[in-house]
Amino acid sequence: MKGIVLAGGLGTRLFPLTKITNKHLLPIYEKPMIYYPIETLINAGITDIMIVIGGNHAGDFLRLIGNGKEFGLKHINYTYQEGEGGIAAALSLAEYFADGEPICVVLGDNIIEKNIIKAVNDFKKQKKGAKIMLKEVPDPERFGVAEIVNGKLIGIEEKPKKPKSNLAVIGIYMYDERVFDIIKTLKPSARGELEITDVNNFYVKEGTMTWEMLKGWWTDAGTFESLLRANILVAQTGANNID
Repeated sequence: MKGIVLAGGLGTRLFPLTKITNKHLLPIYEKPMIYYPIETLINAGITDIMIVIGGNHAGDFLRLIGNGKEFGLKHINYTYQEGEGGIAAALSLAEYFADGEPICVVLGDNIIEKNIIKAVNDFKKQKKGAKIMLKEVPDPERFGVAEIVNGKLIGIEEKPKKPKSNLAVIGIYMYDERVFDIIKTLKPSARGELEITDVNNFYVKEGTMTWEMLKGWWTDAGTFESLLRANILVAQTGANNID
């Protein structure tokens, strides 16, 4: 199983901080933001990793991370996303790297308190399909929202004005090798992007999407408010705990 960290985009919601560096290189307490998703994958036993980078400061990733030696990796892979086209468009750039294997995708600004070891092991036992991680949030309208009826996931709605639940689809996804063919069938949304929610709903309709609730806290760090929250949470409890 291979790991992919999506760290492209321009981070416009964090201007002017992102005028001089990529969002994912901003500090979260004592580490750069990008360290946390990389450690999430490594803690789950995934060490073959690609980072999708972008923007005007892509070279900073190489200067910071190098070949991954600091993380105990023998090698780390990079690819470059031109402009912005949505999460699914960024993921499509990793098709050659995935090389027909299942993948675990982590958004570069997602930080978790615990780990995804159980979820990754459970997904490896699936014969096909996908898996998403869910977390109860007070502001589900900011995220993709899962609708679950009698324990069954029946659909995901992207940033709904009237959410059907408070279960946010966090930025950790696991897919079989078909995900890249699914992305090729997508059409841009009203936002002009290829939506990862459309990918997820394909698997939902097929009946091969599973889900698990994430233990511990989770936050993204794409706004000033969530960036502050991430710093406070990591300072208080740490992140990527494996116990």
